[in-house]
Amino acid sequence: MEHRIPRFTLDGVRGAEVSVHPFATEDELGLTLTRYCRADRPDEGSPDDVVLLIHGLTSSSDMFIMPEHTNLVGFLHDNGYDDVWALDFRMSNRFPYNVETRRHTLDDIAHFDYPAALRELRRHVGARRIHVVAHCLGSVSFQMSLFAGMVDGIASLVANSVGLVPRVHPWAKVKLSLGPVLMEYGTGLSYLDPRFKDAPLLTRRWLLAKAVSAMHPECAEPACHMQSFMWGSGKPAMYRHGNLRPETHVHERLADLNGACDLHYYRHVHKMVAAGRAVKFDPADPRHADLPDDYLTGAAGVTTPILYITGDHNDVFTDSNIVCHELVSRAAPGLHELRILPGYGHIDPLIGKDAHVDVFPHILDFIKRH
Repeated sequence: MEHRIPRFTLDGVRGAEVSVHPFATEDELGLTLTRYCRADRPDEGSPDDVVLLIHGLTSSSDMFIMPEHTNLVGFLHDNGYDDVWALDFRMSNRFPYNVETRRHTLDDIAHFDYPAALRELRRHVGARRIHVVAHCLGSVSFQMSLFAGMVDGIASLVANSVGLVPRVHPWAKVKLSLGPVLMEYGTGLSYLDPRFKDAPLLTRRWLLAKAVSAMHPECAEPACHMQSFMWGSGKPAMYRHGNLRPETHVHERLADLNGACDLHYYRHVHKMVAAGRAVKFDPADPRHADLPDDYLTGAAGVTTPILYITGDHNDVFTDSNIVCHELVSRAAPGLHELRILPGYGHIDPLIGKDAHVDVFPHILDFIKRH
């Protein structure tokens, strides 16, 4: 099928020098950091500051370099932050890990991915200040790593949509509880993919996509329907339709930006939702003995200031960031901040056509102040 926007395109960062930096985790997965360096203004910008961007589950670093609108990398470059990095960790759709039945948890990411990524990043940038912008389960897992003491030296963190208090709609709770079992044992599928509509006629994947689309009359894009089925509760759930450019809201583009999802992650999210906070998936797992059973236990000792941002129509993680901000602010008064974004949902604060006007200035202001 012809792509309206090529997958993994760099057209959104034409003014930057791009370099890819592979590294390995302690549990032997290969991951990558990509550096977008604006080198044409050596006497300007913020030479002491580096920004690291972290995607969520099913997405990748591509969400930060979309060519169809002013993207976050370009916005940061245009506002003096010339050295921007993006991490593709084990949840990235640039890797095959989400469809390999590996049964990873967010503990694995917090324990192995971010420490390895920060070591590799520090190897290149030294003691410069590192600011992090993280989305969705990238935000949850990075805060798990930060609050557990697995990473340190972070100058500031912007957390979109959800933090250490995942909260979802009642229907999403049902899906989190029953979905992995029904899918794995009922259909034999260990992952979900927005591209299931393109599966061969009458296969299980094709039939599931048709059934999901029958419940979503709000638009004509099967990938949009599948994403609402995969995450949250809404029509659509991931974003507000009007916040996306038409070029983004087409089947192939949506599936490129938000790809296949390993069902086992849902089990960990469900455990956190039930607990009302980020908790370890298996406290008896000896590999993660260094991690706390409750990641909010050490909240008072975290010195990194966090800006929690969320759309006021967040149909994936509802008021998660509002509640999380309240909790961490009790532990560390005056350190953390909250911005509620009118008219936005879950992912459109970062991939929306007007995010550079409505959202990115809040991110920029917070980074500048730290």
